[in-house]
Amino acid sequence: MALPQKKHASSPKYVSPSQTVLAGFESPFSQKLDPGNRWILLAHRIPWDKIVGQYNKQMSGSSEGRPPLSGRIAIGAIIIKHINNWDDRETIMQIQENMYLQYFLGFDSFSTAPVFDASLFVEIRKRMTDTVLNAINEEVVRSYLAPPPSLKTIDQNQTPPSDIPPKDKEDNSPPNGSEATAPKHWGRMITDATACPQDIAYPTDLNLLSEAREKTELYIDMLFVDLANGELKKPRTYRQKARRDYLSVAKNKNKSKKTIRKAIGKQLRYLRRNLKNIHLLLDAYQLQQRIFPFEHSIQRYLWIIHTLYEQQHQMHSTFSHSERIEL
Repeated sequence: MALPQKKHASSPKYVSPSQTVLAGFESPFSQKLDPGNRWILLAHRIPWDKIVGQYNKQMSGSSEGRPPLSGRIAIGAIIIKHINNWDDRETIMQIQENMYLQYFLGFDSFSTAPVFDASLFVEIRKRMTDTVLNAINEEVVRSYLAPPPSLKTIDQNQTPPSDIPPKDKEDNSPPNGSEATAPKHWGRMITDATACPQDIAYPTDLNLLSEAREKTELYIDMLFVDLANGELKKPRTYRQKARRDYLSVAKNKNKSKKTIRKAIGKQLRYLRRNLKNIHLLLDAYQLQQRIFPFEHSIQRYLWIIHTLYEQQHQMHSTFSHSERIEL
């Protein structure tokens, strides 16, 4: 005979943390929870009412069908998962076995039943859009900068442990007979963060060759406009075909080595033709005894493109890889 599945005693609807106190959380061993536990302290520092309101904006608001999962449970499970670097199934198992984690999620009593199926994490992550995450982060940071609220203890006479032992606490009260002085400032704290913009692409061989090819096409246009006199024919660059060849491979997420090598070979041939045409146009400048058309920065860039072509041609011919030049 199958035993009925034990359900959580808490309601599936969101309950404000102001209604959850330590004295009402009953463990299976009739033990009292430690008010100084990290999950209890964190539960009281997070503005659940505000961040759950941001999360609930993604819901349809319909009263039909099964009630949705509590926003505190969904957000709290995500926080537990990422703080401990657990996978989805491990997170559910740890919550199922740990009474402090269940208190963090807002339950009023301990239960051994899974809080929800691990596959539901997929839907929760879909609802946590960038807009929702930014709003939640702002609420958490704003609450963190505010003074921490007082914890409700189990017993009336019991006080939660402080981060600083009583003997190490500094007495800020003014001495007898003296006036209170302003708190002293011990300096400035300088913080720094290193970030990498997402729009900076990794310099792969194919991307470097495509960028170099586009630069040579621009230089050919500049030279031809300056030399155009009705007698000179503009060299063909096949830029549209070259661009299509590049995009057909660059947009493919599953590129084989053979496909990449074939695409690199095409870009090398396009780049070689463009460099040859640039030299022909520069020779026309010399025949007309005109001043060299490129400034120093373009000359340097053109030299880099030549070096890049030689390097990539050598790597392509010998099936080898070495350090690449970034344009």
